[in-house]
Amino acid sequence: MSITKHVCDTFLGWRRALQCIISPHLGHLSDKYGRKPVLLATMIGNVLSAVVWIQSTSFASFLLSRAIGGLSEGNVQLSIAIISDVTTQETRSRGLSLVGIAFAICFCIGPPIGAWFSTHPLPISASPNLELNVYATPALLSLILLLVEIVLLVVALPETRQLAATPTEKTPTSSGDSSTETTKASVAERLSTLHRLGRVHFLFLALFSGVEFTLTFLSFDLFDWNNAQNGRLLMTIGVVSAILQGGYVRRAKFAEAAMARRGVFTCAVATGILATLPSFAGGNASKGKATSLLYVAAVFLAFTSATVVNALNAMASMQCDDAGVAAAHPELAKGKALGRHRSAGQLGRAIGPILACAAYWTVGPAITYGAGAIALAALFASMRMDRALTKKPQQKID
Repeated sequence: MSITKHVCDTFLGWRRALQCIISPHLGHLSDKYGRKPVLLATMIGNVLSAVVWIQSTSFASFLLSRAIGGLSEGNVQLSIAIISDVTTQETRSRGLSLVGIAFAICFCIGPPIGAWFSTHPLPISASPNLELNVYATPALLSLILLLVEIVLLVVALPETRQLAATPTEKTPTSSGDSSTETTKASVAERLSTLHRLGRVHFLFLALFSGVEFTLTFLSFDLFDWNNAQNGRLLMTIGVVSAILQGGYVRRAKFAEAAMARRGVFTCAVATGILATLPSFAGGNASKGKATSLLYVAAVFLAFTSATVVNALNAMASMQCDDAGVAAAHPELAKGKALGRHRSAGQLGRAIGPILACAAYWTVGPAITYGAGAIALAALFASMRMDRALTKKPQQKID
């Protein structure tokens, strides 16, 4: 049942593709009209998606619901822009980690809640004159939560477009003298760095989402796990990721580039471990060892989930902190730049699972994960060698 669902979702990767298309436009609109009104407009789109979902009784209407949701998926991107507006470069990663914590928590509690409500249909669904699908109850719950969220946004969220923090013109020297001015990166250097970050974002999420997506295939093939056992594995990733973002990421004292590299490296290690599991799944003793290794890999993946995207988002937003430079080039307007950055990541999320599934069912898990580990190791090495990704935008890049 779980595998069937995943296969169906693979063919719905176009929803990510829709997000890839719409993200830069939503970012541009938020630069022009403000973050709050555009965020509210996307929330209304999500409400419409939920309404269609509740009444969906055919695959076509379900696809319509997903399409509307994909085109309205601006809450994450605009939340990142809002947090970037009100934080300094020193506090950026700490602020953005709140988005990751929210994702990790919902990743843990959302599926069980949806599964429980799907087994408790609405009383009105028994009416012979009203046809509702089995997921109408969780869809209705989603609609209620979306409406509550809209009310909270209207009442409590301020407009932040004009509050964007401008980086300081001066930085202290090693002797404590704060009169030394740093040389800011040029427009061309910032655009080049954004391009590099977008490429890393795309490649990483294509590889990571492929590994994440096929994880339950592996557990089913090797251990014949059911949905409950797979749920515990995925919950482990979510809980550990939330703990790491609440503690490690928010308190980290080193640069975002180093955090991103560490996350990519741990993902390569985790994928390498997964590549060895088929050789351990022979007898009962070997299966026990393979299960332990699977959970070790899950912890590594949780570290990756907690660090890489958060760090890349922070680095991308820093290229747009200087209001003067952003005004001089429209591509450096924060909303649009972050929209393009997210667009690259969403394209990776759309392509990665499809390629990973094709490889998994064609050449098997060992070769698929082995190739993935090599690709992630190569990405890690390229990030270490790219000096542009290790510099703050206020610093001159040689």
